[in-house]
Amino acid sequence: MTTTARASVQHEDEQIRVTRWDFEPGTRTGPHRHEHDYVVVPVTDGRISAVAPDGSATESDLRAGRSYARSAGAEHDVVNAGDGPLAFVEIELKHTSPAS
Repeated sequence: MTTTARASVQHEDEQIRVTRWDFEPGTRTGPHRHEHDYVVVPVTDGRISAVAPDGSATESDLRAGRSYARSAGAEHDVVNAGDGPLAFVEIELKHTSPAS
């Protein structure tokens, strides 16, 4: 079994959590469910495989600096599917209801 990716929380307050993820080839986040909307900012180019609870996988190419956003509720295990190190910053948006 491969080792787990390294997560380091860089900032956290009532509104956001910023975590940097560093992966060696084949390492993974472990299965998880996103409780908040989030933005991913790739630090390096690379390829990930997002494995759903049913075992299906979706592969995506990441490009340094090309961010993407996802809604809360996503469930997956993210694996570095490339042959080099991979890093990205994940920004979780903790506020779940619109401002009045």
